[in-house]
Amino acid sequence: MNDRPTIIGGLVIALVALTFPIWYSVGAGRPGPPPELELPADESQCVEDAASMRANHMDLLDRWRDAVVREGRRTYRSTNLGEVEMSLTKTCLGCHRNRETFCLRCHEYANVGGEGPAGGVRCWACHLEPEGN
Repeated sequence: MNDRPTIIGGLVIALVALTFPIWYSVGAGRPGPPPELELPADESQCVEDAASMRANHMDLLDRWRDAVVREGRRTYRSTNLGEVEMSLTKTCLGCHRNRETFCLRCHEYANVGGEGPAGGVRCWACHLEPEGN
């Protein structure tokens, strides 16, 4: 009995199955272009530079929350603007007024969506959106 075709077929199937994650990530794993965000027309500077805010805004907001709630501190020493009030509503939402055209576009692109305590966009569980949105 000649089992050569069965063995070769099994090896080919095993090779394809074992290397599928590599081929899949090469073909489909590239991110698309970053989303077009609605930037504030009346402001040119954020509390930190854009690259830092893209990478670390969630940590900054967590530090602000802890400083305000647990330590009673209300001012932040910004590298771009000097001292600013640690307030999502007054500072951040003062410029980034529409969460649909700013916050959620980026969060959807980065796949960190979700609303509420278990999701990536926890801000709106406590903070109100600016009027008109």
